[in-house]
Amino acid sequence: MLAEKDRVEVEVGQPAHGGHCVARHDGQVIFVRHALPGERVVVEVTEVHKGYARADAVEIIEASPDRVTPPCPYSHPDGCGGCDLQHAAPNAQLEWKRAVLREQFQRLARLELDVPVEPLPASGPFGWRTRVRYRVAASGRAGLLKHRSNEVVPIDRCLIAHPSIQALDVLERSWPDVDTIDVVVPSDAPAEIVRNQRIFERAVGRRFELEAGGFWQVHPAAAGTLAGCVLDFLRPRKGERAWDLYGGAGLFSAALAQAGCEVTLVESAAENVEAARRSLSDLPVRVLGTPVENARLTKSIDLVVLDPPRVGAGARVVRMINAAAPRAVAYVACDPAALARDVRTFMDLGWELRQVRAFDCFPQTHHLEAVAHLVRQGVFHAPSEGEGSVSAMTRA
Repeated sequence: MLAEKDRVEVEVGQPAHGGHCVARHDGQVIFVRHALPGERVVVEVTEVHKGYARADAVEIIEASPDRVTPPCPYSHPDGCGGCDLQHAAPNAQLEWKRAVLREQFQRLARLELDVPVEPLPASGPFGWRTRVRYRVAASGRAGLLKHRSNEVVPIDRCLIAHPSIQALDVLERSWPDVDTIDVVVPSDAPAEIVRNQRIFERAVGRRFELEAGGFWQVHPAAAGTLAGCVLDFLRPRKGERAWDLYGGAGLFSAALAQAGCEVTLVESAAENVEAARRSLSDLPVRVLGTPVENARLTKSIDLVVLDPPRVGAGARVVRMINAAAPRAVAYVACDPAALARDVRTFMDLGWELRQVRAFDCFPQTHHLEAVAHLVRQGVFHAPSEGEGSVSAMTRA
C-alpha cells in the first residue's frame, strides 16, 4: 500500500473530474495532478484514502506532445493551487474538459455525449479573471492557497487576474490585520478592493447594480455568452411565463423579460435579491427571496432557466420543475457531475436532452460552464441553431 511521500513511476491515464488524471500502481488508483494523458511520470503521494491516493507528478519521464512550460512560476507541485492546467497547451485544455464532460455524462447520465468546449469571444488564456480572493499568510503577505490546503503561497503576480487587478499594489503591501482580500473589476471601472461598496456590471444590454462581493461571472464575456445560449435554447415567446431559479442578480431574468416573458426570479442570498430588485425594477420580473426548495410558485409554467451552485439542483427541485410542466428548460451548470446527475433525473421523469453546449469560462483551470437544453418528450420544440450535435447523444 502507498503512503504519503512515497514516490512511484506510473503511466498516466485519462483526465478525471477535479483537475487530475487517473493512474494505477499495483492496482491502486492514483489521482495525479500536473500530468497529462499518456505521460510516464514519477509521482509523489500527497494523500492516501481508502481505495485511492492523490499525488503530484514531480518528474516527467515521457512527456506528452501537449505539454508546455507553465508561464506562472507558482504553477507547480506544492505551489499555488489555482491553475490546474497551465502545463497543457490551449487546445489540450479544451480537449481535457471535453473528455471530462463526456465521462461524467457516460457514468452519471448514462448518455453518450461528445460536445466541444468553446472558447469565449475575445478570450485570451490569461488576464481574464475579474474577481480574485487573495489570502494573507502569517507574514502579512498576500497570496493564494495551495491545492486542498489552507497554506498560503505568497506571490508577486497572478497571471489569470485581470490586468487592472494586477496593477493594484495588493501583493506589494503588508496586511497584518486581515485574512482575506477580495478584489473586483466592474464592467466599466478599474479594479478596487471590496469594502461593502456597490458596483455596476453590464450584460444583455443592461446595467446591474450589485454589492461588490455579490455573485457575478468572473470572465468578462461569460455573462453575455451564457445568456445568449439560454435564449437560443428556450426561444421565448412574448407573453410566456418563466422561472429563473437560483437567479442571482437577475442576468437570465433580464434576458427573458426583454424577450417578452413574465419572469419569477427565485434567489436565497439577500445581497443578490436586493441587486435583482434594484436592477430589474422596470421589467416584468417578480423577485422571491427564498431558497428554491421553499418557493411558492405557480402550478404551471412555460419556461425554466436554472443556474444552481456547484452541488446542482437535486432531485427535489427537478421534480418541482417537472410538476410545473414547462415546454423547455435551460440548465446552466458549473459542475459537469451535478449536471449529468440532474439530467438523468429529468430523463427518468420523461424528459429529452436536446443539446448541451460547454464554454471555457475559466482558462488554465479544469473548470467549465455548460448549458443543457431539455424538453418534455412528445412536445414539439423548434430546433436551436447548431442542434445537429444531438445525434451524438444516445441512451445507454
